[in-house]
Amino acid sequence: MKTIFCEFLDSQNKDGTITIKPLGKAKNSVTKPTLPGWKDIVTEIVIDKNYGKGLDGIEDYSHVIVVYWMDKERECHLKHHPQGREDIPYVGIFACRCPQRPNRIAISTVELVSRKGNIIIVKGLDIVDGTPVLDIKPYTPQYDKVEKSKVPKWVRKLVF
Repeated sequence: MKTIFCEFLDSQNKDGTITIKPLGKAKNSVTKPTLPGWKDIVTEIVIDKNYGKGLDGIEDYSHVIVVYWMDKERECHLKHHPQGREDIPYVGIFACRCPQRPNRIAISTVELVSRKGNIIIVKGLDIVDGTPVLDIKPYTPQYDKVEKSKVPKWVRKLVF
């Protein structure tokens, strides 16, 4: 059995503070968040070359989950109307997927278009050019698919 080890990109201090270094960066034509239109955006995710071998085998998946840091977000909300729409209920930030979170961590499941070396190309990622990428995970139905999910009716009104 073979294993290639690597260095952690994260650490935790005695006071509980967590530090995470990005694994890579997103490259696309988006300079500021936009609604709607993410489904057609093609993004290149450039992974640090020291971690490129970690992508081996990813091309066998149709979709990946991208974990990223919304570094350009400047507001933190505890409650609001999602997408700034008053026709949507006033809800807590953890009841929506909005970016104004206490920890600016985001996840998106997207189509994997291709991979070349330490670069993957994805489609439909709601990410701004230069955004730090923290992790890539393969979409795995055994973990990620929910057969009988329930969401509030107002979610259908949101623009994606």
